[in-house]
Amino acid sequence: MTLQFLGEVPAAAVGPLREAAAPAVAAAPPMSLQVSGAGTFGARRRPAVCWAGLAGDVVPLTSLADRLGAAARTVRLPVEDRPFRAHLTLGRWPTGRPADATLADRLAGYRGPVWPVAEVVLWRSHLGPVPRYERLAAWPVG
Repeated sequence: MTLQFLGEVPAAAVGPLREAAAPAVAAAPPMSLQVSGAGTFGARRRPAVCWAGLAGDVVPLTSLADRLGAAARTVRLPVEDRPFRAHLTLGRWPTGRPADATLADRLAGYRGPVWPVAEVVLWRSHLGPVPRYERLAAWPVG
């Protein structure tokens, strides 16, 4: 699950965010999810993102996302206003490069194994030619 912030999270806000997120995650019940189907974001003929859908405990996952968004707002972090859509981003097509608009159709019937949601992790993204991700905090689910 990704909670998308609008802009970079200032270093001074990371500690308060950790504190605010802990009770939001602690309130989450045990959950299990399953990859189920696929789709795209962007224009049908020229999609920007291919994603896999999620099935299983999507309602409690959405509630968790809502609580985490509220927690982030309490520490004055700007959070996207779009409703949470449970999915896994599989990849992005760079602007100006060909996109395979049929990929989501080919994955539409896929159902993966069910897995338990063990934890929520706060990551810092270091974007650039070789992106890397730094684990800042984690909380158990359930």
